[in-house]
Amino acid sequence: MSNIKQHIGSIALVVESYNDAIAFYTQKLGFDLIEDTDLGNGKRWVLIAPPNSNGTNLLLAQASAPQQLEAVGNQTGGRVFLFLHTNDFWRDYKVMQKNGIRFNEQPRKEAYGTMVVFEDLYGNKWDLLQLI
Repeated sequence: MSNIKQHIGSIALVVESYNDAIAFYTQKLGFDLIEDTDLGNGKRWVLIAPPNSNGTNLLLAQASAPQQLEAVGNQTGGRVFLFLHTNDFWRDYKVMQKNGIRFNEQPRKEAYGTMVVFEDLYGNKWDLLQLI
């Protein structure tokens, strides 16, 4: 048996603007702002997470170079990037609709649960997913 215990603490998400990203994720998706620390020279340590989450946080990383700006909204080459699991798909779907979230399809039932693909403010694709 191994004594190794690891987990992914944060995933960096390159954004155009800290403030715009914070507003979108907290106001449109209902995420919590976990930390917003000024690191100087325009850099901040900004962590967000879904409500009542005890897993991985998103680290919002404001683009600071042309190559980073080019990656905003397309960090995975157009594939679904992040998976938002929920305990009530239809509750969250309706709130997201009300908040103007852009969906790429109609919700559908799969063998593993109910899901729909949506986009964040930059066009990153997410799955909203309730597992069976």
